[in-house]
Amino acid sequence: MSQEPHDPTGLELASEIARATVEASEYGVALPEPAAPKQPRRRQRVLEQQRSGAHPDDRDPQLVGAVLDRVVVERGWKRRIGLSTVLRHWPDLVGEANAEHSTPVNYDNGVLIVDCDSTAWAQAMRYTASVLVARLNEALGERTVLRVQFRGPQAPSWKKGPRSVQGRGPRDTYG
Repeated sequence: MSQEPHDPTGLELASEIARATVEASEYGVALPEPAAPKQPRRRQRVLEQQRSGAHPDDRDPQLVGAVLDRVVVERGWKRRIGLSTVLRHWPDLVGEANAEHSTPVNYDNGVLIVDCDSTAWAQAMRYTASVLVARLNEALGERTVLRVQFRGPQAPSWKKGPRSVQGRGPRDTYG
């Protein structure tokens, strides 16, 4: 039992396949498909778990500051946070004397409401409203603050409590 010598280049096998193909095409005979070599079974890769590639994308770990910035913009909180940051520096905006007698209390639809200690301070600060609106819009972005409303002290309610009276109640000015 003689064994044929092995051809490591595979030229002999390739020439046999080529010769058989030519003969089959001349005679119209279909060649059987060569059997695929047996390969060991590989585990199927789980496609649900995606991994990040070489370039940064949304699946990569993100910096906390960047995530918070994106959330602030997506939720529309940027203007509100900017306003609260600027209003923390209220004395720089209106001056120390005015800041001692006024407090910003609310912002809604472009209107900033400021409570003052007395009606005299509220009236005095109304003269600076246009300058204040310009400074706020410069710091926060154009048309963020449309108007500033200064209010004096709120009168107590006489409608409820042990000293309430029927009718119109006492008429006096406060502030």
